[in-house]
Amino acid sequence: MQIFISHASKDKVLARRLAQCLAEAGFHAWSAEEHIYPGDNWAKKVGQALEESEVMVVLVTPHAFASERLTEDIQYALTAPHYRGRLIPVFLGPESEALDDAPWILRKLDAVRLAADQQDWQAVVDKVRRCTG
Repeated sequence: MQIFISHASKDKVLARRLAQCLAEAGFHAWSAEEHIYPGDNWAKKVGQALEESEVMVVLVTPHAFASERLTEDIQYALTAPHYRGRLIPVFLGPESEALDDAPWILRKLDAVRLAADQQDWQAVVDKVRRCTG
């Protein structure tokens, strides 16, 4: 099963850690950082990954919504039938900071909340398992 990881470019290290944890649990994690190479058609690759993925995990950090691409990923997931019930926001860091710029809909979804210094990616893996169960 393919999991699409949407994240701001400043969060690439976090996305890699999450991808590794998901891989260890038997999932295939897709992120632009790891799967798009110089010379690739960026829009085509992302579009294909969005269509092929079954779950989207969005890393919500204080600077996440400076990324227009992250917002576009969320908009796609909210309208694509195959992501219904399979959009997982992961709020990282102090809750008040991460929530300030987050779209209201992400605050309404069943999210995972992780402290910046105690990233228990297993909670995300468990949430992915439950929503694909």
